[in-house]
Amino acid sequence: MKVLVISHMYPSFFNEVAGIFVHEQVKALMAKGVEVRVVSPVPWAPFPIKYLRKKWKRLSQVPQQAQWDGVGVAYPRYLAFPRAWLFATSGKRMYRGIKKLVHEIHREFPFELIHAHVALPDGYAGALIAREIGVPLVVTVHGQDAYATIHWNSRCREAVHWVLEEANRVIVVSSPLRTALEKELGSLQNVVVIHNGVSAEIYGSSSFRAGSSKVVLSVGYLIERKGHEFVLKALARLRSKHPDVRYIIVGTGPRKNKLQKLATSLGLHDRVHFKGLVPHDQLSPIFASCDVFALPSWNEAFGVVYIEAMANGKPVIGCRGEGIEDFVEHGKTGLLVKPCDVDSLVEALDYLLSHPEEARAMGERARKVVLENYTWEKNAEKTIQIYREVLNGR
Repeated sequence: MKVLVISHMYPSFFNEVAGIFVHEQVKALMAKGVEVRVVSPVPWAPFPIKYLRKKWKRLSQVPQQAQWDGVGVAYPRYLAFPRAWLFATSGKRMYRGIKKLVHEIHREFPFELIHAHVALPDGYAGALIAREIGVPLVVTVHGQDAYATIHWNSRCREAVHWVLEEANRVIVVSSPLRTALEKELGSLQNVVVIHNGVSAEIYGSSSFRAGSSKVVLSVGYLIERKGHEFVLKALARLRSKHPDVRYIIVGTGPRKNKLQKLATSLGLHDRVHFKGLVPHDQLSPIFASCDVFALPSWNEAFGVVYIEAMANGKPVIGCRGEGIEDFVEHGKTGLLVKPCDVDSLVEALDYLLSHPEEARAMGERARKVVLENYTWEKNAEKTIQIYREVLNGR
């Protein structure tokens, strides 16, 4: 079986962890015998734009071709605008940027199916190319389409809806995400839930730590909806009861300075450690170093970092009503709190920090659930079944 993956979210020179979950799925598919080529479109940064901002300069330096863990990846350019301007037409612009390359790939590598990640722009471009070549299309929705894109304007909404109707099958990464999509766009008959996963060989053993200080960990992009500020405020209220607690924040993003200032204003400057961006293959020891993983994020379609923490034997804290509800049973494998609610978060953190034995047991149950149900191998098996159904016209 030959498959072409189209995903602007993929590791590159620009960002080695971007779309790492797509890369992990591709590797798992290849391990199961699927032949895969990847096209990862990159915004075009011509002169003088590439000299106006560091981001655009780095994008201009992404090579046209690369190998990632044995996966061949092409990085064609397409016209994109800052701040998602004219985003409703981004799929058409991506199509124009990649169609020549994709046709060349098809002549040398006659793929039988296109698998695009996110409906707009990748799925839109994939749908147009699938029509031209005469192959079926599978689209995976990871969250942005449902939680952001369809709310920007009516044209974006229409573009996403068209892609989901055009696709032979739509994969969503959690049940809450499917509910969110159908709430906005109506009943969708071609949708199936396939959860993301972890690499079992990396997270295959328990790693609950034993130390004098207590460590709370968050891993995620430093933006508002990830909820880091609520963890900071909760820990400030727990300072007297848990004087030895430390908070490690992994990730980078636009709110870093604001979070650093908040930590200082709360008197936590000596207890909060910003570690910045950490390569994905170096995260396991960091997960192993914590007692509790807390990320009270909202509009979270799935959240691979939660199952990575769970696979390391850690109890996790996340928000109710989000994708995490598919794999976290409150009080058994983690704790679910109200979104944007410091009181709820204080209660959850205090419980886990005050009951280390129950936290350990919760983490062990979480690890068992993840390694039995949420690995990339299992994800690949389910995805291949969808490929077969689509190719057989079912």
